[in-house]
Amino acid sequence: MKTLIKNGTVVNSTGTASADVLIDGEAIAAVLAPGSTLLGFDLESNVDSVIDATGKYVIPGGIDAHTHMEMPFGGTFASDTFETGTRAAAHGGTTSIVDFVVQYAGENVIDQFQLWHEKARGNCAIDYGFHQILSDVQDSSLTAMDELLKEGVSSFKLFMAYKGVFLSDDGQIVKAMQRAASNGSMIMMHAENGSVIDLLVKQAIAAGNTSPIYHGLTRPWQAEEEATHRAIMLANLTGAPLYVVHVSAKQAVQQIAAARDNGQNVFGETCPQYHYLSLEEQLGAPGFEGAKWVCSTPLRSREEGHQHHMWQSLRTNDIQMVSTDHCPFCMKGQKDMGLNDFSKIPNGIGSVEHRMDLLYQGVVDGRISLERWVEVTSTTPARMFGMYGKKGVIQPGADGDVVVYDPNGHTSIGLGKTHHMNMDYSAYEGFEIDGHVDTVISRGKVVVDDNKYLGTKGDGKYFARGLSQYLI
Repeated sequence: MKTLIKNGTVVNSTGTASADVLIDGEAIAAVLAPGSTLLGFDLESNVDSVIDATGKYVIPGGIDAHTHMEMPFGGTFASDTFETGTRAAAHGGTTSIVDFVVQYAGENVIDQFQLWHEKARGNCAIDYGFHQILSDVQDSSLTAMDELLKEGVSSFKLFMAYKGVFLSDDGQIVKAMQRAASNGSMIMMHAENGSVIDLLVKQAIAAGNTSPIYHGLTRPWQAEEEATHRAIMLANLTGAPLYVVHVSAKQAVQQIAAARDNGQNVFGETCPQYHYLSLEEQLGAPGFEGAKWVCSTPLRSREEGHQHHMWQSLRTNDIQMVSTDHCPFCMKGQKDMGLNDFSKIPNGIGSVEHRMDLLYQGVVDGRISLERWVEVTSTTPARMFGMYGKKGVIQPGADGDVVVYDPNGHTSIGLGKTHHMNMDYSAYEGFEIDGHVDTVISRGKVVVDDNKYLGTKGDGKYFARGLSQYLI
């Protein structure tokens, strides 16, 4: 198949240009001035399909570098499978995800990696890669880090919280960081002080404070800032690069910014929920409704200015990119496991379908530029996690992962509207977006057009990633 996207405005992180984009097979073959010929041939007459993008943006497909499809957690599983979650992602203009392979203490790392391949293979609507969670850093884990690099896994996630589930002590973290410093991989960190949180949770429940808002109140910003600082210091000690996931507190951002100003190789990721949702309005909703928005790190107080600071951090590059931490659970039969005990509510919000739209609204509102939108949702994830050149850019030789986005369109978010995730509610119910995903192309194949899914199960392929371009 040859596809010509004509008369659009091509947006890369480096700028915009009026251009036609020719996709030949699975790759972009040329980016040309509008109406150009190629080797003397009229392109429009010599392709299989023409997409008129007049008045629209032509952008590289979104990359969500933090998802948890089918993740086992809290006695249940994330409600999106690789099939349903990636199909929803495609509807929202995301053409690649990087999901987390889960390893609990005592499990073999390589066996878990193979298990995740079995879960995803033949089921994904879009391309996918893997990060590896390490919850029990033994000598075999360090050997596995080297082995997985050869399999295209170049990033490893550790936890400073969830004792008995994921938590690694500081010594284990240092061992993993030492190995990352030597083999060139990236350490990702869930940065919260788990011991402090466990104490506050126990005290809250003993006092009869069991409603969802206490999920946020028992995970205070101080626990996030302290753990972020500690992770930065351990990375400084070992020389390992550090990527802090789902940053929600402005004080944690300040720790990352200070480390970067001092020349340390530290990066921060935030998520749409930390730009739009809050402790007071969502977690503090009447009755048990706040359970819909229980996630970790938690939603922060709007009164304290955390949401404003997240937008500011994107403008100043104190935060480098936006992923979703997509880990959805239904209210019925999952979230309601914590009906009388907030600590039993499965942690997670579903956002994989809405990330591109929610961040585009920031362009409309003047919070970030058009080019920055593309940078934080596609280009930087590609560079950060060893995919750039094939992903994250509109240029010859790149994969044909292209989204035609209509700035004059409109998107209403909510159940029965744009909701394709396997959930019985929407965390963004009623949100209105001044823009619309019109056409989504994954490796040259149109998978979504005018809200209709045209792909097939198994269109997505595993992407073996290289090393981060940000390593020094």
